[in-house]
Amino acid sequence: MTHTQLILDQVVLIKVDATIYGARKKLNKEDLVLADGSKLPPEDLASLGSKRLLDPDRLSVFNRLKKEAERICLRVGTRFLGGFIVPVAAAAQVTAELDRIAGDFAQARAEFLDGYDAAVQDWMVKHPEFAGIIETAIDSVALVATRLTFDYLVVSVALPEQLPKQEVERLENKIGSLSEQMFHEIAVDANLLVEHSLLGKEQVTRNALRPIKRIRDKLDGLSFLDHRVAPVVATIDDLLGKIPIRGSIEGGLLQEILATAMLLADPDKTRRHGEGLLAAQALEVTTDADTDVDVDDDEAEAEPSVLPTTPPPVIVETVSDSHDFTDLFDGIFDDELDAESASDDWALEVLLDKSQTNLETGNDADRANDLENAAKPEPVTAGDDEEADDNDQDYWF
Repeated sequence: MTHTQLILDQVVLIKVDATIYGARKKLNKEDLVLADGSKLPPEDLASLGSKRLLDPDRLSVFNRLKKEAERICLRVGTRFLGGFIVPVAAAAQVTAELDRIAGDFAQARAEFLDGYDAAVQDWMVKHPEFAGIIETAIDSVALVATRLTFDYLVVSVALPEQLPKQEVERLENKIGSLSEQMFHEIAVDANLLVEHSLLGKEQVTRNALRPIKRIRDKLDGLSFLDHRVAPVVATIDDLLGKIPIRGSIEGGLLQEILATAMLLADPDKTRRHGEGLLAAQALEVTTDADTDVDVDDDEAEAEPSVLPTTPPPVIVETVSDSHDFTDLFDGIFDDELDAESASDDWALEVLLDKSQTNLETGNDADRANDLENAAKPEPVTAGDDEEADDNDQDYWF
């Protein structure tokens, strides 16, 4: 199974079909009253535009509902082929919200159609000098009813069994661009958060961080689109884990939130950040694996060997007329024993502190360096206490 099909198996395509009556008609020359000698430009130079048939505010509810439906899909999905790719696991939640919007749309439609004639009359009263050109362009209620609709469709997307190679490549390119579209949408939301809620603020409430939680959930749900998403989600989780249970957010923690939001506001930097974290994790895993091998070797050397079944032969050498060399080699192996002890301490430090990713195996000098660095105290971020860590952060989002 191809990577493209693996992605398609985890998503559905939701198409939101909403049509909204525009209440506009083309403005004709006959609709204009020109002064003597006035002349209109030819049609290939300029067009007259359109005229409104009623107050546009009466149609605002339909535009609002359509945008709300799009936001619901974008909250967990991303744009694709004129619709929205949504994870299968989130499809039921999205369709439930769309059903609610469909009900609200139907109610608003019925109310609008009932008051349509009155709305047109009110508009002509408001513009009495142009009542004639409005009246000649009025649409019937039946026609308006056909131009106010809301519906949605949920479909699965799959590669056809028989498709020309060129068409398969085109579809795969479209699927490959999903992660780019996702990072772009995340950047738009993060930039709005920075501009409206974080920049220039000395303190914020927890409510200001709801966009970050939504960004985190969207990335987590679509993590199968790009391998660089998972470490970015982990970064956001670490940040949310530092948020205090009550009170305002300020100081260093607020600056960390701002820095994270500004990172998410740049798609390229977000991808590079995730890629860098993955590389660091891979190096850490490799280092830990090499360390385990070295520790086993050291422990194997430190373990006493099994005694042979028969005693070894004793070799006696006679030194004639020589000085007493009994104490000459005393302590010569003390450094080696200290080195083994240091190696054990170093291995323990590596197991306890997985952040030593720059460790190079087989280099005694580097091992001593890492041991010294591991002994240094690390700074503690304000607000990162046990009480905050033990609490579920979802309840205030």
